[in-house]
Amino acid sequence: MEAAGAWRQGGRGRGSNRAASAGMGSRPGGRGRARGTGVAVWNSGGSGPGASELASQKKFDEIKKANQAAAKKFVEEQFSSSSEEDEEEIEGKHGRILDKTFTTYTVQAGGDASELERTRQYMNDAFQSGAMTCLICIASIKRNQAVWSCYGCFCIFHMPCIQKWAKDSLFLISSPLTDDDFGKKDHPWPCPKCRFEYKRSQTPSRYYCYCGKVEDPPLDPWLVPHSCGQVCERDFKPPCGHKCLLLCHPGPCPPCPKMVTVTCYCKKAKAVPRRCSTKEWSCQLPCGRRLPCGQHNCEKACHPGDCQPCPRISKQRCVCGRQVAERLCASPLWQCDQVCGKTLPCSYHVCEEICHGGPCGECPRSGKRSCPCGKSKFSLPCTEDVPTCGDSCNKVLECGIHRCSQRCHRGPCEICRQEVEKQCRCGKHTRQMPCHKPYLCETKCAKIRDCQKHQCKRKCCPGNCPACDQVCGRTLGCRNHKCPSVCHRGSCYPCPETVDVKCNCGKTVIKVPCGRERTTKPPRCKELCRHPPTCHHPSREKHSCHFGPCPLCRQPCRKTLEKCSHLCPALCHDEALVKQTGLHQPAGPWEQTAEPAFIQTALPCPPCLVPVPMQCLGKHEMSPLPCHAVGPYSCKRVCGRLLDCQNHTCMKECHKVTETDSNNDGQKAGPECFQCEEECSKPRPPGCPHSCPLPCHPGECPSCAQMIRMKCHCKLSSLYIECIKITSADLKEKEELSSCKNQCPKELSCGHRCKEICHPGDCPQNCNQKVKVRCPCKRLKKEMLCSKLREGQVSLECDAVCQEVKQKAFELKEAETRAAIEEEKRRQQAELEAYENRLKGRRKNKRKRDEVEVEKSVWQKYKNMIVLPIFGAAVVMVAWFIAYND
Repeated sequence: MEAAGAWRQGGRGRGSNRAASAGMGSRPGGRGRARGTGVAVWNSGGSGPGASELASQKKFDEIKKANQAAAKKFVEEQFSSSSEEDEEEIEGKHGRILDKTFTTYTVQAGGDASELERTRQYMNDAFQSGAMTCLICIASIKRNQAVWSCYGCFCIFHMPCIQKWAKDSLFLISSPLTDDDFGKKDHPWPCPKCRFEYKRSQTPSRYYCYCGKVEDPPLDPWLVPHSCGQVCERDFKPPCGHKCLLLCHPGPCPPCPKMVTVTCYCKKAKAVPRRCSTKEWSCQLPCGRRLPCGQHNCEKACHPGDCQPCPRISKQRCVCGRQVAERLCASPLWQCDQVCGKTLPCSYHVCEEICHGGPCGECPRSGKRSCPCGKSKFSLPCTEDVPTCGDSCNKVLECGIHRCSQRCHRGPCEICRQEVEKQCRCGKHTRQMPCHKPYLCETKCAKIRDCQKHQCKRKCCPGNCPACDQVCGRTLGCRNHKCPSVCHRGSCYPCPETVDVKCNCGKTVIKVPCGRERTTKPPRCKELCRHPPTCHHPSREKHSCHFGPCPLCRQPCRKTLEKCSHLCPALCHDEALVKQTGLHQPAGPWEQTAEPAFIQTALPCPPCLVPVPMQCLGKHEMSPLPCHAVGPYSCKRVCGRLLDCQNHTCMKECHKVTETDSNNDGQKAGPECFQCEEECSKPRPPGCPHSCPLPCHPGECPSCAQMIRMKCHCKLSSLYIECIKITSADLKEKEELSSCKNQCPKELSCGHRCKEICHPGDCPQNCNQKVKVRCPCKRLKKEMLCSKLREGQVSLECDAVCQEVKQKAFELKEAETRAAIEEEKRRQQAELEAYENRLKGRRKNKRKRDEVEVEKSVWQKYKNMIVLPIFGAAVVMVAWFIAYND
């Protein structure tokens, strides 16, 4: 409160505050003062302070305290009397000026001033000290300084500042231009805040009032600063034909208050009188105008402008009429993807266009046609292709320098492959290379970009270096933000942010440019202090919004004591000052003990000693207790209430029990009593090995629903059966429950599998499986029961046919044996004769040897004719025998 009051005053308040701060600055705390005194004594070399030093120190402390009290009293008086009166007088004067400015408008508007809030804010800022700030120099704008107001954002600047800004902006824009371009274009300069562009000719050179009627308006304390006091008469925006009725004012003009008679958008409703600023209105009836589709009407409510496209969907034919599709009614014209295909007038070709309307036109191959190079023209029927003329093509190639050297040809020309000496884009290097290939060197541009800070560094740059794309990042004049623009020359744009400077409660706010919040003092607030009370009382004494802590509460405590209905008679002790000792330990005997520090803390209310009878928690006895000690207590007995299980009693120490309808007799346990956690000990049904799953409970136990795992009779499958089903089943039912219902996997003595369903005991040996039995020669086959075959009751013997087959096979085998023996003898005889011939030697005249011809036997001659038919007949008989038996 002291600092805020002294800071808000004029020279007297600030001087008093400086005096107070000078007095307080010499006392950094009790401990610091004692330490300083100890150091002085140590430097003097004495063992302790003398009587004169103690007296002077005491006198100094008394004078300092008196100065602090006088400064506090002076600041409070100035803050509460003269400052408030002066500010009230000034604010009353400002209010009369505003009313005078708005009189003409409110008369036209019938006393309604709701549309003037934005203009009122601009005018309040004009009266508020420090609220109007030049964004260029970040300094306050005074009443006697020449200013200029922007047409776009209505921001006010010092005249020299905006002139320098416009000059610098034009210089930065025109400096990169060449001498040929300079002066040919009127480059604009922007507003520092809203970037609204002005021409070079609109650079401000004279100081005018807000409405622009009076040059160098005189300083009048009874007018708005920088105003001429005449009617504004500026055209409203948007223009409506009327002019502003306010006196010359800062900021935008309010909406037009004139009354005009207008009808709604659709012209259906009757014309009504409305404000000119809100003359456009909707009757909310259906529009009803015909939509562009020509089939439907607009169903939207009365609206401005043209109707929107028809939102409905309808079936529509394409342009050629071949296909029908559902499409938006607003776009009836559409093309399908089919080729027209109609025969052209030449009767040889068809139309190749895709889905079109109207006639197809003439054949594109009719009339005179040129050869591919365009030098010769031919009049040929459309069925014949234009021939090449045989001359050179001579078309300019893609390089734009050389021409095609091929003969007249169809299709595109080849790329230019002529070797030329090319210069790179930057002009520093040359090279022999094909004409169609571009040449870019690796040299990086070393020129400085338009920001005059960074190099171009682009490879093979022709000189038109691009603008710098790095972020500026320089700290703006507000010292809070950095420039987000691209790197540039000259000064950065002012910070566009605004900061709210508020009073302590935050109800009164003024907006200042970013960076001015450090030097702008908070506004004077007339609202009552809304700080919530720090004690238990619902409200404080009424006082205005202020800085610093509120005064301590001096109201009676009147708290209802926690354990009784009596009220505390002491004063409010939620913020009592309590001495805090023992915080600092002296470093030695030369350091004096520091003064005790006081802290604010809440003290408890004194205890109430009225005796009050009280029953124990378990309602076993009644005893008198002091009022501050009244409360539920335990008599240390066992509770003894019957638990819900109806089998045990609560063994807890005397405790609180909630009374319900079921335990209001004081014998049954409540929700707070001990919960029986013992297991159920009731006997189970015979044969059940499981215990009851429920804890101790009243009544009968539930049936055992646990699953028992057991093997089936065949010992292959595991069955899970409820315990109650096993224990309550008889012998036959147990056998059925123990069966897995599958075929028995056991094998009989004959080797076949048992055909019975899973069963107990041994399997029956009466095997009814059919087996195949063959005769000894394996020709005959018959199916018989396995049980009869094992008992030897049936057998299968060979018949006469089997004997014939055996005899024929035996004879055939003997014939083959005899033929083999004769063949072996014949071979041996031939080898013997050949050996004898070799022993006789060769004759000298080398006459031709006589060939020895061995005469073949009858068997050798007719062996194949006899053996092959017999072997074929045997194969046929065997196949017939096998097929017959199967």
